[in-house]
Amino acid sequence: MRTETDSMGTLQVPSDRYWGAQTQRALQNFKIGDERLPRAAIWALGTIKQAVAEVNADLGLLDATLAETIRAAAQEVIDGTLDDHFPLRIWQTGSGTQTNMNVNEVIANRAIEMLGGEMGSKNPIHPNDHVNKSQSTNDVFPTSIHLAMVKQIQTHLLPRLTALQSAFAEKVSAFAEIVKIGRTHLMDATPLTLGQEFSAYAQQLSAAAQRIAATLPHLRELPIGGTAVGTGLNTHPDYTAKVVARLSEATGYELQPAPNAFEALSCRDAVVNASGALKTLAVALFKIANDIRWLASGPRCGLGELRLPEMEPGSSIMPGKVNPTQCEAVTMVCAQVIGNDATLAFSGANGALQLNVFMPVMAYNALQSIQLLGDACESFRVNCVEGIVPNTEAIGRHLSESLMLVTALTPHIGYDQAAKVAQYAHEHGCTLRDAAIAMEVLTGEAFDELVVPGDMTRPNLG
Repeated sequence: MRTETDSMGTLQVPSDRYWGAQTQRALQNFKIGDERLPRAAIWALGTIKQAVAEVNADLGLLDATLAETIRAAAQEVIDGTLDDHFPLRIWQTGSGTQTNMNVNEVIANRAIEMLGGEMGSKNPIHPNDHVNKSQSTNDVFPTSIHLAMVKQIQTHLLPRLTALQSAFAEKVSAFAEIVKIGRTHLMDATPLTLGQEFSAYAQQLSAAAQRIAATLPHLRELPIGGTAVGTGLNTHPDYTAKVVARLSEATGYELQPAPNAFEALSCRDAVVNASGALKTLAVALFKIANDIRWLASGPRCGLGELRLPEMEPGSSIMPGKVNPTQCEAVTMVCAQVIGNDATLAFSGANGALQLNVFMPVMAYNALQSIQLLGDACESFRVNCVEGIVPNTEAIGRHLSESLMLVTALTPHIGYDQAAKVAQYAHEHGCTLRDAAIAMEVLTGEAFDELVVPGDMTRPNLG
C-alpha cells in the first residue's frame, strides 16, 4: 500500500494501482452493484483529457513537458491498457465527479511514473491542477457521454443496422414472386407476396437508421468549456473552440461547441432524444423478430411458412426440438433497451438548476442500448435472417384454404353477397369456388377469372 491524500485527509491505496485517494474513498463509499462505465466512456474521457492538455499547452497555461506526459498517459487510457485502473461503479454522485477524478488520478500517477517520480506525490503532475486544468466534472462528464455515444452509434450501431436492413432488402427481391395469405388481427386477410411482407421490415429498419442518424448533430454539440455552471470560469477565451477542434481532429467526427453552455450543462436533452430513436429501433426490431417467430412457428402445428436456420438444440426434455432462439434473443434485447429509455427519460428530467445529476446512469444505459442493439442486429442477420427460406408448400396450402380471397369478388357481386359466400364455405367446409357454384352466385369459370391471388397483391381496378 501507499499513502495518498485528498482534501479530506490521507488514505491507503494499493501500491500497484494508478488511482489515488479520491478513487479509493469512492470505492469505500459506493459499494453498490457491479455496473461500471462501458469502455467507450473511458475512451471518451481519455480523449478529452488528452485534447485539453494539448490545448492548455498551446495557450501557454501548461508546461509543454507536463502536457506531453499527460498526453502520453491519456493515450494509454484511450488505448485501453489501463482499464483495470477504473474500478468505480456508476452508482455514485450524479455529476460523475468520482469517475472524473479516477481518470485524473490515473493519468497523473501514470505520468509521474513516466517522469521517474513517486506515485501519489502529485509532483510534478497534480490530478486537479494539471490533468483537470480548465475543466470541471460538470462539463467533462457530459462531453464524454456525447462523444462516446457519437462514436458507438457511428462505428458500432449504424453499420450493423445497415447490414441487417440490406439482408432484409435482399429477401424482398428473392421472395418477390411468392404469393401468400396476409394476416390482420392474427386472422386471415387478403394476399400479398412474401417479398412485400419483408419489404415492411426493410423499410422499418431504414427509417430507424435515419432517425438515429438524425440525433447525431445534437450529440456532436459538446458542453466542454462550460466548467462548473456554464460560464467558462477558469478557462481561456479561446479554450472551448480549440478543444472542440482538437477533439474533431482526433476522432474524425464533426464536433462543435454547444450553442448555449448553460443548456448544455443543465440538461441532457440530446441524450434523451437519441435514446428515443434507439427505443424506436427496439420497437421495430421486436415487431420484426416476433413476426418471423410467428411465421416460422411449427414446424408442423404452427404457421410454418418460414424455415429458420437451425442453430442449436431447443429443449432439454424434447428430443429434436429446435427453437427460434435468435428471435428470442433479439426481443429480450429490445425489452432491455425500452426499459433503458424509461430510465433515461426519468434521468433527463432530473436537471436541477445548472446541472443534471443523473449522468452516470445515463451514460451506462445509453451506451448499453447502443451496444446491445448493434450486437443484436449483427447476430440476427448472420444467424437468422440471411438463412431464412420460405416453406412454399405451407404458404400455398394456407393461401388456397383462405376464405378472405372472397374479397376479390366484392367489386363484382357486392360485399353482402361475398360475405354469404364466405360464410357458406366456412359452414360447409368447402372452397369458396364450390360455395359460389352451390349458391349459384357465379360459375366456376367466372370465379376462376375473378379470383386470382397474384392479381390481389396490387391495385387491380380501373
